[in-house]
Amino acid sequence: MHSAYYMRLMMFRQETGIGIGLALVCAIGLGLGTDMASAQSRFGADTASVQSDGQPYSLDMIIALALAKNPVVGLAEGHIEQQKGQQTAAGAYPNPTVTGHGGHGKLKDTIVGPPENTTSVTEYNVVVGQPIEWPGMRTARQRAADLGLATANVGMLETQLNLASQVKVGFYDLLLAQQGADLARQNLDIVEGVARIVKARVKSGEAPQFESIKAEVEVLKARQQLVRADNLVRINRVAVDTLTGGALGPFYMIYGEFRILPRDLHIEGLMARMVEQHPTIQRLLKSVEQSDWKIEFERQARVPTITVNGTYWREIGREAYQGGLSVPVPLWYRRQGEIASSLGAKRREEAELLRIRNELGRAVHQHYQDVRTTAELIDVFDKGLLKQAQEALRLAQFSFQQGASSLLEVFDAQRVQRQILVDYAQARHDLSVSLARLEQAVGGTL
Repeated sequence: MHSAYYMRLMMFRQETGIGIGLALVCAIGLGLGTDMASAQSRFGADTASVQSDGQPYSLDMIIALALAKNPVVGLAEGHIEQQKGQQTAAGAYPNPTVTGHGGHGKLKDTIVGPPENTTSVTEYNVVVGQPIEWPGMRTARQRAADLGLATANVGMLETQLNLASQVKVGFYDLLLAQQGADLARQNLDIVEGVARIVKARVKSGEAPQFESIKAEVEVLKARQQLVRADNLVRINRVAVDTLTGGALGPFYMIYGEFRILPRDLHIEGLMARMVEQHPTIQRLLKSVEQSDWKIEFERQARVPTITVNGTYWREIGREAYQGGLSVPVPLWYRRQGEIASSLGAKRREEAELLRIRNELGRAVHQHYQDVRTTAELIDVFDKGLLKQAQEALRLAQFSFQQGASSLLEVFDAQRVQRQILVDYAQARHDLSVSLARLEQAVGGTL
């Protein structure tokens, strides 16, 4: 509210208006002038979503639902099943080929005499061919398939890590939105109380009519702020529900707390953990190894696959068993294109590994600094700023009760305290989000 509005609000005779003002201050003191432990509990402890009547969920429950219901997990599972199929195909032996011919034949050229002496018999032959792979090519193909499955399994861990991080950020966003809605609702209660005092003074002739109009405008502004705050809660609720694949529904509640700074958090240890355990780095390392075996496969494939044939012939006056080999001759082309393509794929995988490692290192440093900076800000709040704001509000209330200060000073102190609580909640939210993103960059919980 404007300062001029409060100056006009306090310009009344003390003997007629002190009762109403003191009643309002007592209400403010009971509603908002709580001790510091109560204030921190309100904005750091269990918080229920506004306008919700559904089942309450904690952060761990929502993460479990997301890992079970989110479609990206299904995509990772499908990729694993696909790699299992390719592993089975890589270990299979080539099937044999069976070729048969048959028919009716007559022997005429060597027969002397009438046609009835012509020899007639059924003739047939069967050819069985079995391809035999070069052992080096078969081994390379199987190793590449095994590493493909290992890469898919690590990819599942990567998917779960990223999804859990998204859920954590969404959860903390919703928690902050709920606290913002609580503060907006308290502000509306205060403004409506002031408006009632102004209307009473206008009705008694202690204030002009335009004071009541200005008070109503302030009430409308406070209500608009509350509507925006509630709408932000709904938006964040939908965002979290989307991460769970719609398992939470439109009406649900959350409970939980913002995180605190873990002990023994050092950048050297975080960087070492990132290099050693991050699923993205592990996946790319296995992809590079798989590329090595794909190159080896293409090189071994230059040795042709031979086919061992066995044949049985049954003809007029003849029965025979034969064997043979079918050998493709790599005379004009020796898989130069496939080898070059595999070498290029490996180079691309190595470059991607280096890029991701550098980006993750930068992210670890950035989020680590964000965590340290935000923790220092929270420490300022905890060590003095919150208590100072509370004490200023208490002194303003006591001074007003003694007639030494105006109602404007009480509301100024209350607004300062409310803004400090908003900033405190924002700082705790920022710390929690930074920790969640630091965990995502490191590749595991801190």
